Amino acid sequence: MDLPPISPLLFYRDPRAALDFLERAFGFETRMVVETEAGVPHSESVFEGGVVIVVGPPSHDAVSPLDIEGRITGHVHVNLQAGIDALCERARAAGARIDREPADQPYGDRVFTCLDPEGHSWSFGQTIGARP
Repeated sequence: MDLPPISPLLFYRDPRAALDFLERAFGFETRMVVETEAGVPHSESVFEGGVVIVVGPPSHDAVSPLDIEGRITGHVHVNLQAGIDALCERARAAGARIDREPADQPYGDRVFTCLDPEGHSWSFGQTIGARP
């Protein structure tokens, strides 16, 4: 599979659980998992043409938010064509902590934000009106 020009890479203590969560909560499809005795040095999960790379467990300078008291060092934003409210409910049912409920934004999108079980920050947006 060819990767898009920008593909976020996230470090997880339990990458297999993270991949399962991404599938259940958001509808990602895991297309590749490279597994070694040390863990998962590479995986690729796709969603609406985008790719997220999940690896772990972290080592050296890499950390999961769980390793730094839940602090957030980055954020993944996903643009949807439709279904923002239904995806929020799906994510909630799968165990995501919803930080911001779906709400219309002044820049023309409807957005919700959440944290996955290891504390990575995610937002999903759907364009619903004219953008400035």
